[in-house]
Amino acid sequence: MKFRVDRDVLAEAVTWTARGLPARPPVPVLAGVLLEADEAGTLTLSAFDYEVSARITVAADVTEGGRVLVLGRLLADISRNLPNRPIDVTTEGNKVQLTCGSSRFSLLQMPGEEYPTLPTSPEPSGTIAGDVFTQAVAQVSVAADRSDTLPILTGVRMEVSGEKISLLATDRYRLAMRDLTWNPTDPSIETVVLVPARTLSDTARALGASASVEVALGGAAGGDGLIGFEAGQRRTTTRLLDGEYPKVSSIPPSSVDSEAVVDTAALVEAVKRVSLVAERNTPVRLRFIDGQVAIDAGTGDDAQASEAVECRLTGPELEIAFNPHYLLDGLHALGTTFARLAFTQSSRPAVISGQAELDGEADLSYRYVLMPVRLPS
Repeated sequence: MKFRVDRDVLAEAVTWTARGLPARPPVPVLAGVLLEADEAGTLTLSAFDYEVSARITVAADVTEGGRVLVLGRLLADISRNLPNRPIDVTTEGNKVQLTCGSSRFSLLQMPGEEYPTLPTSPEPSGTIAGDVFTQAVAQVSVAADRSDTLPILTGVRMEVSGEKISLLATDRYRLAMRDLTWNPTDPSIETVVLVPARTLSDTARALGASASVEVALGGAAGGDGLIGFEAGQRRTTTRLLDGEYPKVSSIPPSSVDSEAVVDTAALVEAVKRVSLVAERNTPVRLRFIDGQVAIDAGTGDDAQASEAVECRLTGPELEIAFNPHYLLDGLHALGTTFARLAFTQSSRPAVISGQAELDGEADLSYRYVLMPVRLPS
């Protein structure tokens, strides 16, 4: 195998392909990235760990085609640090030689015959705008469980009904929901899949800069329990989670007694400052009255802090307490100038949504439902 490729092109391709390689692979070859050079002038890089696959095709000046497997993270580190000149890659015996200017590296080939065959991506089901896809996944995945206590809660539930997609995730303490539209190939499509949140989040960040992302809902059509995403020359698949997701969509209250509209950035900064004195698992308390919300933390002989932020309250005054980290996660996910917080009572879940203008309507396409922390009587 022999080819030449631009340094930036190779560095970006290897970094993207190797981003999900396991730190401690169960089989050594799973730490590798597969390079396949075609004399038609393309270089394809692939990675697979039996759960997630990644593949990208880039242009290269190929003199001699071939196939080789090398350590992915090492190749990524090397390619990023080479001088900004074309890279020549050749195979000599059981070594892969990289030459870039006066820099030369020799990498050991891994046993490519032991490398697993990458899964075939399911047939495309539709497309979604890249920026919408990235934002929606980020807003919802923040609420997914990060532990393995209940593996089913580490996923994002994706319900597809025609041109509408509803994303949902929860870790039992908060619930995030986002509705969006897409362009399905079959307008009558109806399906529900459960995608690992961490993988979905990584995929959205990696592909979302593209104008559109192609989604292949393999779980809907016997695609061997896979879902696929593609943008440009980047393709990835992940295995779906198996199991029945809890019926949590009825948790948000159907009616509210009080609503507060607050400048999002001001509230975020105030909660950050006040929570500095909050010990582990200690809440921050918010007291909403017409004109302001008072935020405080700490009691008794402990360190204490308080701050007030302007707000517009509709309905009865209310005092409620939240885990500050969960509250900040929800506020950061909004992406709007104002945050609207809706309440029934201090012991019931609160619903946080975004609002572009102080006197505008709430954008209910995204809702972040947060369980309060009980205050002493």
